Amino acid sequence: MFRGRGRADTTVLDEAGGARGRRPRLSAKRVAAEAPLAPPASRTTPSKEILRQVKLLELRTRGLVNSLFVGEYRSVFKGQGMEFSEVREYQPGDEVRSIDWNVTARMGRPYIKRYIEERELTVMLAVDLSGSEQFGTVRRFKSEAASELAAVLAMSAVRNNDRVGIVLFTDRIEHVVPPRKGRRHVLRIIRDLLAFEPQGTGTDISGTLEYVSRMLSQKSIIFIVSDFLAPGIEHSLKLLAQRHDVVAVTIEDPGERDLPDVGLARFTDPETGETLSIDTSSGGVRSAYASAVGAEREERKHLLRRLSIDEIAVATPENVIHPLIKFFRTRETKARRR
Repeated sequence: MFRGRGRADTTVLDEAGGARGRRPRLSAKRVAAEAPLAPPASRTTPSKEILRQVKLLELRTRGLVNSLFVGEYRSVFKGQGMEFSEVREYQPGDEVRSIDWNVTARMGRPYIKRYIEERELTVMLAVDLSGSEQFGTVRRFKSEAASELAAVLAMSAVRNNDRVGIVLFTDRIEHVVPPRKGRRHVLRIIRDLLAFEPQGTGTDISGTLEYVSRMLSQKSIIFIVSDFLAPGIEHSLKLLAQRHDVVAVTIEDPGERDLPDVGLARFTDPETGETLSIDTSSGGVRSAYASAVGAEREERKHLLRRLSIDEIAVATPENVIHPLIKFFRTRETKARRR
């Protein structure tokens, strides 16, 4: 089934095949409900408008992180080990298994070893910038929801003194920012999420995951932010999840689930350039489309469950914070049950 994915031109045709009207192409990226941004003047020098939007997004995400994510992020993503801190005298209520019997024997009274968690983590954000992300029917494009969610995750990581980096991809690796710490670094990440203009239009998730796997030598937390409209990703996902903590962030728009009844229409796939004329007034055509989309979504969910990869489902009309909070709390509950 042909899917009119992404920011496609949709021309409604009359019975003779002539164009009755064209849906206007939407402008480039904007942040949430803000005014559309003009494309950056160059790929390296952000415009004043981009810098203004970076500051605006930083202020919003910083407030959300400080007010809503205090403790959530830290409790879900544990450190990679424990580091010895000190030996101190035993106090009522201390864990008996922590007693250092060698020191206890020398001192004649019980002492325990104390450890602190090695908190420093590496968080990698792999963000899909392919043509299918430039689509949205309610409030914003999928790419905008992806950028805002990635910004919140980056701010959360930096606030907890973790390293964070990004890989922006289409059918190729478009842009890489290696993991680092600090506010200045996270502002650069937010700027690149908003301003970077990709060269490719297709999607190569498998190649991106292989690149990320080679790039990261130690176990890391990897968020894959995409609509996952790409085939053959199971093998690379499986290999990556064996070495790292992988979370799939699926970006969806309500307009993708159902084909609108607008008569005879011509759709253009922004990733391949393929065009197809469809009679959307046909109930059979709309039903077949909805079935194909539903089957695709179920197949993806089944794949992620089979690989034990958590999913954060984000829809373009909703605030990205709600699915993030739900994810944090669900994962914390699972951890307590183990």
